[in-house]
Amino acid sequence: MEEIYFAGGCLWGVQEFMRHLPGVISTQAGRANGSAETTLANYDGYAECVRTQFDPKRVSVEALMGYFFEIIDPYSINKQGDDVGEKYRTGVYSLDSEHLVKVKRYLQAREDVDRIAIEVLPLSNYVKSDDEHQDRLTVHPNDYCHIPQNILHRYKKR
Repeated sequence: MEEIYFAGGCLWGVQEFMRHLPGVISTQAGRANGSAETTLANYDGYAECVRTQFDPKRVSVEALMGYFFEIIDPYSINKQGDDVGEKYRTGVYSLDSEHLVKVKRYLQAREDVDRIAIEVLPLSNYVKSDDEHQDRLTVHPNDYCHIPQNILHRYKKR
């Protein structure tokens, strides 16, 4: 099992999407890559993200990136859907440098690489979200989600 962290706007939708993907073992809502000083009320500099544990024999980092591109606007800076602010930036983080190499290759292979606003960095200062934010859309399916419902439902059926 390996893990990679995806930031793509509100973590509720990203977690709901990622947990249904083939090869994904588990997900956890959290925040990453902010300052080390944090409290529940202060996540300055952090990006809302989802820790995604996956089986590399069933799904590759490149395939996960392809799925990720289905739910984000890769050109948007600090905004996804109606969510605006630094904590809603797009990013991919990992402690595994090979994952980051694969993500960068994936992005560089795109014709629009110069327009992409996804940060690709080593993971730092990950903080798990409180229980209320874990699997939020499973518990409260009618809550806000910036990901189109047709995309979420397509993967729930798998």
